[in-house]
Amino acid sequence: MDIKSVVSYERKPTVSDARPGDTVKVSLKVIEGDRERIQVFQGVVLKIRRGGVGANVTVRRISHGVGVERTFMLYSPRLEKVEVLRRGDVRRAKLYYLRGLSGKAARIREKVRARGVEVVEAGAEGQQIGEEGGAEEQERQADETEGQPQT
Repeated sequence: MDIKSVVSYERKPTVSDARPGDTVKVSLKVIEGDRERIQVFQGVVLKIRRGGVGANVTVRRISHGVGVERTFMLYSPRLEKVEVLRRGDVRRAKLYYLRGLSGKAARIREKVRARGVEVVEAGAEGQQIGEEGGAEEQERQADETEGQPQT
């Protein structure tokens, strides 16, 4: 008898698709006495274990100078939501090497989006980055006109 045949499960819509190296914010329901509250754990995804109902994700963060790792069951009723804050650019599936690193050495590069993809973030002037006439476009035009004589 297999657990998959006994339990029917659906993927939670509030659990986003995180990958190793991503910085995520995990929200959990915590019950203290007769009160229930949401506790947030933010850190870097070290590993993801797939496999249906037993799927889990391990997240690591540094708290008061000490590395803290927590493993979250993705189909747990206590798991409220998982949101990706930053996409990490890594070349491994399991990032166990981060356990031995500290400080700036433990940083992960952010994955750069492809050109032409519109980003919905506000720039310094309130314009949207990635649009025609945005902050990047204005800087490029200023660089091109620097070396040209004015008429």
